[in-house]
Amino acid sequence: MIQFNTIDVMMPRLDFDQVRSWIVAVIESAKYEVGELHFYFCSDEALLNINKERLGHDFYTDIVTFPLGDCETYISSEFCLSLDRIAENSLIFGRTFESELLRVIIHGVLHLVGYDDLTEKEREAMRNKEEECLDLFYNKLNIN
Repeated sequence: MIQFNTIDVMMPRLDFDQVRSWIVAVIESAKYEVGELHFYFCSDEALLNINKERLGHDFYTDIVTFPLGDCETYISSEFCLSLDRIAENSLIFGRTFESELLRVIIHGVLHLVGYDDLTEKEREAMRNKEEECLDLFYNKLNIN
């Protein structure tokens, strides 16, 4: 089950059926099964408060991921995404809002299937996998 909800923002305009299919394809290609995935879209301030309360981090970010269980076979998690941060990053990196939002969504999923971004080498592998996943979304799944 994959759900999309909002906390204090309007729901972004995406074809969520297509996004669900894409997420399932990425997870299954990594040899996992989809459990429960809950995506919560919110503002910078809401995510900052979540980051402080649940992780003890006092900084803005585009996504925080909270695995629900050990994710050994099934991928289950809550994801909180700041639409403010995603919009700002889309301008900084010269991407459309949609492509940056999709990148952040799959970034959270990739963390759960074994990708990390703590070192430069890990960040490079993560970015390459994000681009591969975006290519899957836009080209191989025939999504506009």
